[in-house]
Amino acid sequence: MSSRNESRASWSGGWLLAALALVLTWCLGVFPAAAITAPELRSQRSLQDLQPDMHGRNLQQQEFLKATLAGFDLSGTDLRGAVFNSSDLRGANLKDANLEDAVAFASHFEDTDLSGAVLRNAMLMQSHFKGATIEGADFSDAVLDLPEQKALCKRAAGVNPSTGVATKDSLACR
Repeated sequence: MSSRNESRASWSGGWLLAALALVLTWCLGVFPAAAITAPELRSQRSLQDLQPDMHGRNLQQQEFLKATLAGFDLSGTDLRGAVFNSSDLRGANLKDANLEDAVAFASHFEDTDLSGAVLRNAMLMQSHFKGATIEGADFSDAVLDLPEQKALCKRAAGVNPSTGVATKDSLACR
């Protein structure tokens, strides 16, 4: 009889643990079918509807990983919180775009029009801006590599039309 009680207690304990695990899974919202996909896969899904003319679109918090956006018209686009990792934006038009709180790691902005763009609080490490038009761009509190910041200061001019901040001031030029 004692082995039957031990078996019943063992089964009850196992069932209780399984039920508890199921409840915790449900409460925490962790389901295998809803698992987070790799950033590259999420990025590919979000890039499916990209077109060379994206003027004025709302692209907040979109991920552009290894994206080729060279020559795209992103002028007036809301890109707040967007992520550009290893992306190519050479020759793109980002005039008057809002890139506040954006992350652009190791991305290429060479010959890009950033005039009037807002890049406040943007993380722009290892990104390149050679030949970019930055008149009236606001880089307040943006994080840039020192050589890039110095190069941008050499051609900084104008005042941002929406924030009223001078480009030279936003880059902390000396």
